[in-house]
Amino acid sequence: MQAQWLLTKVRDIRFVRYVCASVGALAVDVGSFLALLALGMIAAPASAIGYSLGIFAHWMMSSRAVFQDKVAANGMARTRQKALFVLSALMGLVLTTAIVGLGDWSGVHPLIAKAAAIVVSFVATWLVRSRIVFRGDEPVQHAAGHG
Repeated sequence: MQAQWLLTKVRDIRFVRYVCASVGALAVDVGSFLALLALGMIAAPASAIGYSLGIFAHWMMSSRAVFQDKVAANGMARTRQKALFVLSALMGLVLTTAIVGLGDWSGVHPLIAKAAAIVVSFVATWLVRSRIVFRGDEPVQHAAGHG
């Protein structure tokens, strides 16, 4: 019973760390989005570019501070994990771009559409990353400097 309680707490801490990593990546994403809107770019491509810039930041934070104990060792397992992470990010990118584009087409303010996209993308990528990308069934790399 105590082991299950501890496991639940670790998962909660991991989720809190994931939220923090997501906030950092979101700062890159939204900052870029707003800058591109200010430069006159159309909302959907600005959203796609901003999201793309946040992907790299999220991988770095996720692999070092969120799922550090589940990062695969070097080799094919590591390459597979990175590919799955990128696929999860692309899923989020498609969701984000579609939601912002649909919102813009429907006359919804781009920031409101972006906020909705953030929520949907966050939930979808958390589920995929926590259950598939970093599921922990492969040899783990214990070195601090993984990329």
